[in-house]
Parts: sequence; structure tokens; C-alpha cells
Amino acid sequence: MARETGRRGFFKEALNQIMQPVAELLDDQMHEHLPVEESDRGYILRPPGALPEAEFLETCHRCGNCIKNCPANAILPLQNVQPAIANTPYIDPDEQPCVICDSLACMYVCPSGALKPVYAEDIRIGLAVFNVETCLRTKAVACTYCIDTCPIGEDAIHLTTEGVVEVLDSGCTGCGVCQYACPTSPKSIIVEPRTT
Repeated sequence: MARETGRRGFFKEALNQIMQPVAELLDDQMHEHLPVEESDRGYILRPPGALPEAEFLETCHRCGNCIKNCPANAILPLQNVQPAIANTPYIDPDEQPCVICDSLACMYVCPSGALKPVYAEDIRIGLAVFNVETCLRTKAVACTYCIDTCPIGEDAIHLTTEGVVEVLDSGCTGCGVCQYACPTSPKSIIVEPRTT
């Protein structure tokens, strides 16, 4: 039982502890997030090593191996009525971000090649996009949770000299930790698929 919940439980508990003080600053806009469907945002975040979307859909067997073997339980089956994408694996950072685990199991258990093994430093699930208008920093709150929780650090996200959050394309893996940690609703930083 301890192994099943170890990494995910530790990760969530650590973020919850960090975010506790900010909860007092938020009003009833905060709400519990339901798993995101493709139609909710108009895009899907695929697991690490995913082929380009059209090729991914042709190649993925929907076998669930990546879902079952993700130690963080970050990979979910997409609940969608469209047969072309139903039950394909995806990541919803609002629920659980990718922790880019040591084993990178999802890529190595994929039998179809829809997920290609890549080095951890080359993982590019997507790119975090920052929205200054909803950020607590515009309300004179010195929030830096997206920066403080980023596993990559200043190579991926930092404050500019003007005190604005800046995401660095070259360093961001798109893991979604910043989105998960962001206390605003709607989120002030979200991961979107990369266009190139």
C-alpha cells in the first residue's frame, strides 16, 4: 500500500502544505476540478514521448499500459464519445501533473510505439502559458507558487526584473506542476501542446 501511494501522496501533500497560506486569499471562485475532456479546452496533453497527434491516434492501441504503469497516476483514459480519441491516454495537470519519474515507465511499456522513449531532459509534453491578468501578483499578492514548485527551476520559469512570471521555452517540459500549484481559478498558468 505504501508503494502505491508513496510518490503521488508525498508530491500532493508537499504541494498542499506549500499552498495552504494562499487558500485564505481566495474567494469562492475556487472549486474542485473535474477531469478535463478534450472538448473543454480544445486540446489534449499526451504522455511523455507521444508522437504527433495524428500519428499518435493511428498508432496507440488504447491498451492502458502507460496508465497502469504511471507511478504518479498522472496518465488517465480520455472519457470522450468520439471513437477516434476515446480511451486514449492523456494528462490533466489540474488533477495530477507528470512528475517525470525516474523510470519513465509510460514510454517503455508502450507496445505500439505511440510513446517513444526520450531522455528526461528532452521531454516536451507541452509548454506552460502564463496569463498575467488573472495572476495574484496583479492583486499585490507576492505569489510565486508556479516558480517555487517547478522541478526544473529557473531554466524553465522565473520572475522578470519587473516581477512578472516568464516561462522559458527552452527549459519548460510541460509537466504541469506549475498549473497544478497555481491557486487561482481560472488558472493563471496552463500547459498547452507545443505547436512545433
